[in-house]
Amino acid sequence: MVSTVVVNGRSALRLERRLPHDPEQVWAVVSTAERLGRWYPFPVAAFEARVGGRLAFDYEGGVIEATLTDFDPKRRVFAFDEHDLGGSEREFDDHVRVEVRAGEGGGSVVVLTHVPTDTSNAEGVEAGWRQCLDRLAAEMG
Repeated sequence: MVSTVVVNGRSALRLERRLPHDPEQVWAVVSTAERLGRWYPFPVAAFEARVGGRLAFDYEGGVIEATLTDFDPKRRVFAFDEHDLGGSEREFDDHVRVEVRAGEGGGSVVVLTHVPTDTSNAEGVEAGWRQCLDRLAAEMG
């Protein structure tokens, strides 16, 4: 399921994906550096799993720098602000939140919310996240 929502006054894309796996199993895949890099759009260069921790992704010969704004294993939520696009002159202030909920009747639901800096390519962004969630499902086996 895909919807457009407003987060802190900004347009955001929210995707939900049901998985037949236990929420704790899914959390282990979405919240660890090694496994996050297998489904996220970019390889993980650094991941300090704590609020205020550094998160960095390898990106086209540079690094996307981010800061974790939420990391709570009990709630199975983590979120981060991407604030530097590898030294690019382009303004960059994306927010991404990933939550793993228990699904009705078993399994889990991954809720991914992306508040982009640039909303002009919403269709492309949605397609990219769908591919990521497909890779997440494949990673779960």
